[in-house]
Amino acid sequence: MEKLPDPTMTTNYQKKILRDRFLQQRQALPVKLWRSQSQRICHHLANSPQFMAARTILAYQNCHQEPNLDELFTDRTKQWGLPRCVGKELLWHDWQPSEPLVIGRYGILEPHSKSPLMMPNQIDSILVPAVAIDRRGYRLGYGGGYYDRLFADPLWRKIPTIGIVFDFAYINLDWSIEPWDIPLDAVCTESGLASFGC
Repeated sequence: MEKLPDPTMTTNYQKKILRDRFLQQRQALPVKLWRSQSQRICHHLANSPQFMAARTILAYQNCHQEPNLDELFTDRTKQWGLPRCVGKELLWHDWQPSEPLVIGRYGILEPHSKSPLMMPNQIDSILVPAVAIDRRGYRLGYGGGYYDRLFADPLWRKIPTIGIVFDFAYINLDWSIEPWDIPLDAVCTESGLASFGC
């Protein structure tokens, strides 16, 4: 089992050490391996009951060698949504793969601001990017708090979530959680999809 940073450190500093470690490990993946593992994640998702039952799915455009979900976007039976960072919030926009994207605030491809907005009552599932996910379903993000603020809203929180990471970032470590941390419902890696909780 991996060892957490010194418990006398602040929670934020512990998370920074872990975040740096997993980001470096992910960015060190050879491109061929990154692509093949991303394809396996897409295969597991596409064949899962959760995915097959969902009609409208929120996803993301990968950056920093996050798992690439492009293969999923070829499924034209789904309605897709992508986020746009506006101030400290995520706004979700209707998107189809034929539609162009623009470079957003953090260098991430986003829908155009004039694309139709999507509301929580339209969404069946959210595919959530993460730096790492622990065995309780808690997500280590990039530190901006965008998904924390999203899931603070009860309407968004009730939508089923699947965290997306590679195997090495699905870890048997428990980091400190904050009162606002909301566990994910499931995680998908190149080894398969696993649900949390009851």
